[in-house]
Formats: sequence, structure tokens, C-alpha cells
Amino acid sequence: MNGADPAFIDRLPKAELHLHIEGTLEPAMMLDLAARNGVTLPYADAADIAAAYEFANLQDFLDLYYAGMSVLVGEADFHDLTWAYLQRAAAEGVSHAEVFFDPQGHTDRGVAFETALDGIWRALDAGRRELGVSSKLIACFLRHLSEESAFATLAEVRRHADRIFGVGLDSSELGHPPAKFARVFAEARAAGFKAVAHAGEEGPADFVRDAVDVLGVARIDHGNRALDDADLVSRLAREQVPLTMCPLSNLRLKVIADMSACPVKRALDAGLLVTVNSDDPAYFGGYINANYRAVQDGLGLSDADLRQLARNSFAGSFLSDAEKQRHLDRLDADGASA
Repeated sequence: MNGADPAFIDRLPKAELHLHIEGTLEPAMMLDLAARNGVTLPYADAADIAAAYEFANLQDFLDLYYAGMSVLVGEADFHDLTWAYLQRAAAEGVSHAEVFFDPQGHTDRGVAFETALDGIWRALDAGRRELGVSSKLIACFLRHLSEESAFATLAEVRRHADRIFGVGLDSSELGHPPAKFARVFAEARAAGFKAVAHAGEEGPADFVRDAVDVLGVARIDHGNRALDDADLVSRLAREQVPLTMCPLSNLRLKVIADMSACPVKRALDAGLLVTVNSDDPAYFGGYINANYRAVQDGLGLSDADLRQLARNSFAGSFLSDAEKQRHLDRLDADGASA
């Protein structure tokens, strides 16, 4: 029976492929870091911050998101933020995470690139050793900023290719088509970085197509609007281009009116390599298992559907084939029992 075992999702081994580390900044930690760093926030307490997490659209969220970053100042702040996420992720069955960070959101306010990177990396390394959570780090370009700024960030990324696995594209989608960053992505891919991009969250299906054809991405973040174009759906299914969908994010940002409109089930039925992720969970009201439960309840997903989403999460990752198989074997062994 669908949902018969409430612990099924908790037991299910899974990867998270769409997670902005800055978006895991919980209200209590925001206050703690503000006190640590002498940052004044326009909120009285954690409840006051949480009350501000009501958004009409993506831009409403981004305005608060960038303001929240102001408390991230020292290397320890980035470490503590990342470590808190990894502990929660491990407790929810995540055994591999591919984590985004936004360098320009920090360097543009005077925080050194290495300060953010060193703190995040130290936590990711501890996560591998102490929690058994493998990880890959992806540096995202902010699409509302200029191509020149993205190239400057790519230069920093290239200096740290031993720790940064890939590049991505996030922030305001409308008015900033993928083609704006075609040259940046071409250089990044030539340097050996894997490429991903947010597309089709608020932008049209053509943005998804251009992310694949113009930017040369290996994975689409969100991709909801791809389902508006039958030819594109057929191509994405045929080529098994992963889509990293984020149900609770879509709901809180009014991308969908309610969870019954979430495209995850339609994507599954169309043979797409769709995955479920938490995006910016501190702001959107749920980490990865809450997102799995949201689609289970809102779309009537069976345990078999949920298991397929978990399989897709490893298949769509940047792990090696051998590493993917180890995770899939574990999923078959201890995640398949209802």
C-alpha cells in the first residue's frame, strides 16, 4: 500500500544533487553567526526570521537569501554551516551530496574566495571520514551578474580544481538566458569541469534546451518547463539527461500552485531521469526526506516510484560508474524492503 511504512523514506539510501549550501542557513544559526561576527540583522529572533520566509516569487527569496549571507564571514562560519547540513543529510539517508556554493555572493562583499572554500571543504572532508557521506563541490555563477564577473570567478575556480569538481548557473532566471554565459561555460568545460545549470524553473523550455546545447551541461537543475515541449521531453528521456527537481522549493516560490501540480510524476512516467532534492531547505521548509514525503503524498507515489527516484539520484550523480554501482547495490540490499 502507498505510504504503508512511514520509515521507508528514512531508510532509503539516496543522493542529493541540488543543494545550495548557503540555503541551509537555519534561523538559529543565522542569529548565532550574526552574534559571532557582529552583524546586525533586521530580526528580533528566530521566529521573526522564519516569519519572513514567505515568498511571492524567486526574486523575493533571492533578496532575503543574499541578505542572510551577510553573517558568513570567517572560515569557521562556512565550516559550521556545511557540517550542520551534512549531519542532517546523513541522518536522512543521504550517502552522497553534490553541493553548490555561490562564490560571487561572498567575494562581492569582501570575503575571500579561499575563506568560503576552505571552510566548506574542511566540513566536506570530515563528512566523508566521519559520516560516510561522499561529496562533490560545484561553484555556481550568479546569472544576474555580468559575464565579466563570471570569468573572474572561473579564474578562481581554476586555481582550486583539486577541490572544485564542476560549475553551475543559478540566481534570477528571467532576463538572463543561458547564452549570456556560453563563453564562460565553454572555457570551464575545456578546463575539465563538469557543467550544470538552473533552467526551466521560471524560464521557458527553450532555456532548458539552450542549457544543453549552448552551455553543454551534463545535468539540468529544476527543468520543470521542459515538460511543456514534447520534443524536448523525448530528447531528454532518450539521452537520459538528469533533472534535479525541488518540490518544496517550487511550492514555496509559487512555481506550482500545489503539490498535485509538481512535475515529478509526469517526468517519471515520461522516462526522464528525474531526481528529488531540497534546493534551499532552511528557506523552503524541508530537507530531502520532507521533499520525498511531499511528492509521495501530493502525487500518490508508490514505494516503487520512490525507490526509482533514489536510483535516479545515484545514476544522475557525477560519481564514477563503479561508485554508482556500489550505492545502487546498497539501495537494492537495504533500501528496497518495504
